[in-house]
Amino acid sequence: MADEKPKSIEELGGWLILVAIGIVFTPLKIAFDTMTLYSEIFTEGYWHLLTTPDTEYYHVLWKPIFLGEIGFNLMLFALWLWVAFLFFNKKSQFPKWYIGALLSTFVLIILDALAVKLVLPDVPIFDADTGKEVLRTLASCVIWIPYMLVSKRVKATFIY
Repeated sequence: MADEKPKSIEELGGWLILVAIGIVFTPLKIAFDTMTLYSEIFTEGYWHLLTTPDTEYYHVLWKPIFLGEIGFNLMLFALWLWVAFLFFNKKSQFPKWYIGALLSTFVLIILDALAVKLVLPDVPIFDADTGKEVLRTLASCVIWIPYMLVSKRVKATFIY
């Protein structure tokens, strides 16, 4: 086919397709996980049980942990939406923001686990779900941060 143009390195293609999938699904996952967890906490009475003095499961740190989680998840949601905007508009700031979003997500998962450990010292710091999130996010950092820093396609694509 002589009329076909060769694909340009400036296009969103190659490994960037995997990055795009992650960028689209990450804010959706954050929103779904946050709404699922906190709708249950507020509708099933756990909020009252955990944050009201004189209840059996009260701890002074539960309220700040829950409010901090909600706040951080809202910030991460907004951050990932911003990263998506930068990505799909091929903005030159994208690689730095993407790296920052990956590292922020990783750090906040660890900090959240440590905060919960303060309240529940006998529970393992990484339950099955948290352990999966830590490993998934760490793998993303190990794979995508070097890619963002050395890829010719990244340098050629994000130029605006």
